[in-house]
This record gives sequence, structure tokens and C-alpha cells, in this order.
Amino acid sequence: MLNSSQYARILQSLPILQQANAEFVQEFQRAAFFAHIPAGRDVFLEGDRVEAIALLISGMVRVYKIGETGREITLYRFGNGSSCILTANAILNQKTFPAIATVELDAEAVMVPADIFRDWVRRHDLWREFVFDLLSQRLSTVMAIVDEVVFQRMDRRVASLLLNQAKKQNPLRITHQEIAAELGSSREVISRLLEDFVSDGSIRSGRGTVEVLDFKLLESRSLM
Repeated sequence: MLNSSQYARILQSLPILQQANAEFVQEFQRAAFFAHIPAGRDVFLEGDRVEAIALLISGMVRVYKIGETGREITLYRFGNGSSCILTANAILNQKTFPAIATVELDAEAVMVPADIFRDWVRRHDLWREFVFDLLSQRLSTVMAIVDEVVFQRMDRRVASLLLNQAKKQNPLRITHQEIAAELGSSREVISRLLEDFVSDGSIRSGRGTVEVLDFKLLESRSLM
């Protein structure tokens, strides 16, 4: 059950509650509960039974797959005001979780038990629309990942990743292995591509860091 201060915080992150009627708000306050999940914690592992869904009000969660060879690939991330479509899908279909979800930044979340989640989808139009919108948005993200993996060259994907991250922080604190895990490649492939970028002067690579030196040149590499 949520207390008044917790609900006030959640209300700012979940606009759906601002549109809800009094009946749903009361049900939400009674059924949901607040949770703090520290960075590094696995929310779900592949094959886990899903007992509740987390709606984040702070922090960040990465959802990814690990193949038989040990390679990782990021499917998507979700943060403030959002949730995980694989969790929602597992609850609706009463299946186990098909990937791994790990907290990257300390997270605060409101948790909704699985049986309540399914009941609300059946009974409340507003909640059902919220869930379907979530599924639609994340499906587009996953389809974009599939397009990148299948149709785009790895050098373009690495260049795009570095550009996007460098706009937030430059130099980047990131290892070759972390780039490989993000893009579903091997560390050896990533290291070779980064050496090419170093040779043409677009980046500088150090131990656990990558600095973008020439944004225009790197952008051209992302479009080639």
C-alpha cells in the first residue's frame, strides 16, 4: 500500500494517474507498493517467474539477452515513467521472463502485482490503453535494434553509439567489452574498429575511456 508522500511522487512520473477516476486511484493506492532497487541488482533473470511489474519513477534499467556464445545485446532501456514490455507480456501470457533486466542507476519504482495488473487490463480502459501504448513504443525500439543488427554494418553502429553517448559526456567512460555487449558483438571486433577510428583521428581511446575528437568525421563514418 502506498502512503500519501509516495503517491504524490508517483503522480508526477505517471501522468496516467492524473486522468484516472477515483475508483482506479483508490485501487492503485491499495494494491501497489513502493520499492528501491540498487544499481547492479538483477530485477529478472531469463526463466524467472514474474510476480510483479515495476513502473520506474527514477533510475534506469537495462534489458538484454545473452546468447549461447556468451555475447550480449541490449534490447532496450527504460527509465522514469516507463516500464518493461517483456515483463508486461510475461504477466499477460503467464510466461517466464525471456531476457535479463538489470538496474544500471539506482531505481525507485512502484510495483504492481501480476494478478492485479491482469485484472486492471481487463477492467480499466485507461490502464489497458497505457499498457498497449507501452507495448507499441517498445516494439518500435526492438524492431529498430533488429534492423541495425541485420542490415547495418558494425562500424556504423559503433560510430552512432559513440556519437550519441559523447553528446552526454565526452570523454566516455566505457570499455571495449561494454560496447560489444551493447551492440551484440565481440570485444575483438570492437577493438579493431576503434583502432580504425583512432587511425583516422575521429577518436582517442584509452583504458576504459573513449574521447570523440572529430564529431563531423565520426558522423560521416556512421553514415557510410
